[in-house]
Amino acid sequence: MNQATQFPPLPDHLSIDPRSPFHVAAVFEHDIGIRLNDKERLDVAEYCISEGWVKVPAGKALDRKGHPLLIKLKGKVESFYR
Repeated sequence: MNQATQFPPLPDHLSIDPRSPFHVAAVFEHDIGIRLNDKERLDVAEYCISEGWVKVPAGKALDRKGHPLLIKLKGKVESFYR
């Protein structure tokens, strides 16, 4: 990996939904990964490291506005750049 590229710092709370106040577009220009309880998750929609939770889609269920229903999973959360 090229050491000249500077990555923005990963926030404590991040969401993939652009309507969320926790969405940071600069972070999504790079590939990031999330670990929950030392196991990498590929389906995370939102996370909070300090509170120790991630939100993932609950199957194919949608809410009344057509967005996926999210469930909260708790544990040790780590975020990193790949």
